[in-house]
Amino acid sequence: MEFVRSSLRKSGILLLLSASVLLSGCLRVKQSSDTPRLLKAEDSTRAEMLNEVNRFARVGSLRARMYLKFEDNSFAEFGNKEVYRSADGEIVVQRPAKIFMKVQVPVLHSDVAQLTSDGTSFRVAILKDDGSGKLKKFIKGTNAADYSRLQKRFDEYEIKGGKEVKASVNALANLRPQHFTDAMLVGPTDDKHSYVLSTTYQPEEDTTQQKKSPLRNVIRPYYLLDEVKTGADGAPQVTRRFWFDRVGGMRLARLQIFDKNAEIESDIVYGLQGNLTNTGEYNNLPLEIIVTRPKEHYSMRLKYQSPEDVTIGKTYPDRAFLLENSWGLEELDLDKKLAELTAHQAPASPSSTPLPNSAVRLN
Repeated sequence: MEFVRSSLRKSGILLLLSASVLLSGCLRVKQSSDTPRLLKAEDSTRAEMLNEVNRFARVGSLRARMYLKFEDNSFAEFGNKEVYRSADGEIVVQRPAKIFMKVQVPVLHSDVAQLTSDGTSFRVAILKDDGSGKLKKFIKGTNAADYSRLQKRFDEYEIKGGKEVKASVNALANLRPQHFTDAMLVGPTDDKHSYVLSTTYQPEEDTTQQKKSPLRNVIRPYYLLDEVKTGADGAPQVTRRFWFDRVGGMRLARLQIFDKNAEIESDIVYGLQGNLTNTGEYNNLPLEIIVTRPKEHYSMRLKYQSPEDVTIGKTYPDRAFLLENSWGLEELDLDKKLAELTAHQAPASPSSTPLPNSAVRLN
């Protein structure tokens, strides 16, 4: 009898073990639809990435009709984020840093603004506004100058004074033509600089998938290629960071440009690639570019209207990049305003003291 009971116990244990093995093969952990997919990464070399940067840098000049969409984030922290409807644009860029840019009303093609930079100075003509006539200006300045003190002084007065912020600042007043030269004319690599390679993974939405698709949330792998130069104090400094998409090959997807304080000046996102011109020479270049300027609180989306009609390689005269005030607009010389502000002491209490004439007013 004891032998029988022992045999039954052993048989029961074997049955339990067998059942657990079978069940473990059938059970599946249910994955949430919000769980992102990790996309497969492909490998590339540092040399290949440097070559890709220099391939972009082959474009010495470019002229194109563009669709423009401007987003003003000046006071996003106050819940005020204004997206302007799309405009038409014409852009001419030429190395090393020259640009002419025209912003127009769609269909009517009347000019909203014209902007130029010769690589040293810039000029902006604001030709249309909200109908008040206060924002029409001809703005002049120097590319390398820091005008944040002017805008900061103005912003503080407007906010503390309790005035309507949205009506106080026009987005186009912060638009600078030189912000787009580095985006459209990627600078070549420099043997004097070091290039440091690393990797990262970025949670994103795959816009090729339906909005409610569980496949939309992904984790995309990137190579980061940091351009490092030696500063005046002998310390290394990151000047540019190139993001290379590793999915389905290698694609330059993003470029971040840093100032001397390691703050991001421009954050540039490159869209899907295609062919520019009808010559067959300029293939696999971005058809859409998004330029974000964190310090100026705006971003601009630029998309080619007809990629095949883009002109690349033509040389334009210097006068094409020097805007004259042929409209008789009120002129705003930012260098002069900055010098005036430096020469005066700011009032202790902006909310109770009138704003001095030295502080710039864009409205």
